Amino acid sequence: MMEIKLKLNGRNVSSHIDPGLLLIDFLRDQGCFSVKRGCETSNCGLCTVLLDGKPVLSCSVLAARAAGHHVQTLEGLQEEAAEFVGFIADQGADQCGFCNPGFVMNTIALLRENPNPTDDEIRSYLAGNLCRCSGYDGQLRGIRGFLDSRGKK
Repeated sequence: MMEIKLKLNGRNVSSHIDPGLLLIDFLRDQGCFSVKRGCETSNCGLCTVLLDGKPVLSCSVLAARAAGHHVQTLEGLQEEAAEFVGFIADQGADQCGFCNPGFVMNTIALLRENPNPTDDEIRSYLAGNLCRCSGYDGQLRGIRGFLDSRGKK
């Protein structure tokens, strides 16, 4: 066992863990159920979280690597996510909703890095997210609709 200390969604967390514990399992143990287990091969994006503001796949990061860092999950970013998730839902892009947390986390990271991305930049940033229900155009239209609405304010 080893002790790790980190900041999770703005609060300090300290825990004794097995050195081989994956970040996804640690986060789910902390009640962050938006972090989902999908492929377990780092290919679907369902487990995306922000580590010091950068998107990472929590199924491929040891929890010990997050020690001393700031981890954000969708639970801690509800206000920021609320700005644009309705636009995605309006496009019917969240049919089953299973992939939404990964898309939302990556969209937040994208918009923080590039507040006015082109459609190609959006597609590129979201390429690692698997959705079995849609053809991804709905997500793109929703994000584009959100960006266009900001320009009209």
